[in-house]
Amino acid sequence: MIETQIEIINKLGLHARAAAKMATLCARFGCKIQAGIGERMVDGKSVMSLMLLAAAKGTQLNLRTDGDDEQEAMDAITALINDYFGEGE
Repeated sequence: MIETQIEIINKLGLHARAAAKMATLCARFGCKIQAGIGERMVDGKSVMSLMLLAAAKGTQLNLRTDGDDEQEAMDAITALINDYFGEGE
C-alpha cells in the first residue's frame, strides 16, 4: 500500500470535470484507489464520491493505492493533479 498527500492546486478544486477525469484515470488500474480529506476516504473510481469531498483549491488530499499496479496508479494520479487536471491554468 502506498499513501501520500497532495495539494489540490487548480482554482476550481475537485469540481465535476476534474472528478470525472480522476475517476476515469483511476478506473484504468486494477488496484484499490482511495482519496480523502482527513480520515474520510472514498473510492477514487467513483465520480460522485470524489465530488462529495468538496475539495477546494488548497485542500490537502490524501491518496491511497493498494494492489499490483499501485505505484503506476499513484504516479498517474499525482501527475494529473499536478497538471491542473489538464485544464491549463
